[in-house]
Amino acid sequence: MKTELREAAVITVGVALAGVLLGVLWWWLAPHVPLVADIVDKRWIVYLSDSEGEQAIGVDGTFTLLALGFGVVSALLVFLLRRRGGVPLVVALGVGGLLGSLLAWRIGVSLGPAQDVVAHAKSVGKGVVFDAPLKLGAKGALLAWSLAALVVHLGLMALFGPRDPEPYPEQGAAPNDPYGAPLR
Repeated sequence: MKTELREAAVITVGVALAGVLLGVLWWWLAPHVPLVADIVDKRWIVYLSDSEGEQAIGVDGTFTLLALGFGVVSALLVFLLRRRGGVPLVVALGVGGLLGSLLAWRIGVSLGPAQDVVAHAKSVGKGVVFDAPLKLGAKGALLAWSLAALVVHLGLMALFGPRDPEPYPEQGAAPNDPYGAPLR
């Protein structure tokens, strides 16, 4: 059991650290949400440059698709390295995927444009289009990595994992029902 827990801890940390790569990819690949600022009654007002744009949804979609891909890859790698499976391994995949998603979210936000929108608007000036901060609106996307990893690992274990031993190893021996008839 100690060995399984040690392996699970290593897998959790390894999967979580892959969140750094996910965060950088999300920052790099996510669409930019264009904002523009105006001054009304001596107050800065910031609004979307393209009110019908779908960039904000694209930011969430990019994170979700990348997280799903990371889930598939991490499940495949863990399955190839530890084909025998086990509960600690599955828990490690789930927890590591969640921690990796949280890390990716924070890294992507910190790498993105400035979080203070009004200060950014003042620095670029009135009427100039600038990028909104990177924001994850659909917080459920943080679960995509874990769910994908668990589903893919379950499928791989079902298809290619070790089989349970035959309960009746004797040749031709089959259990009987209460009335003595063979069940097979």
